[in-house]
Amino acid sequence: MAKKFFTLKEVKLNNNCPECYSNNGLQLTFKQQFVENAFYKAITEETTQSMSCSTCNTDIFPVRWTDEIEQVVAYQKRAAKPKPKSLKLKTLAWVFIVLDLLIIAGIVLFAMGVFG
Repeated sequence: MAKKFFTLKEVKLNNNCPECYSNNGLQLTFKQQFVENAFYKAITEETTQSMSCSTCNTDIFPVRWTDEIEQVVAYQKRAAKPKPKSLKLKTLAWVFIVLDLLIIAGIVLFAMGVFG
């Protein structure tokens, strides 16, 4: 099962980078999990967040966040509304469902004596 993430929201922050102290390079990205396999595609409730600085090309991990950055991240997290949880069956899943229903109907008809 392939777990993927799609970008839910990207925000440029005006806070100082904890690494290079630039105040115009921070970018906060929220992503939501997308699961896909041969039978279905689904959006889950799981979200992740990551922060990077485009000035010094560094990923900023939560351990390095200042109190101001944490406040901005908390606000942006409330503002980023995740897509609702969903599930979409693919053609292969529908084929298996129909075949199972036909097999069950055949067994029931055989048990009732319709088939001989």
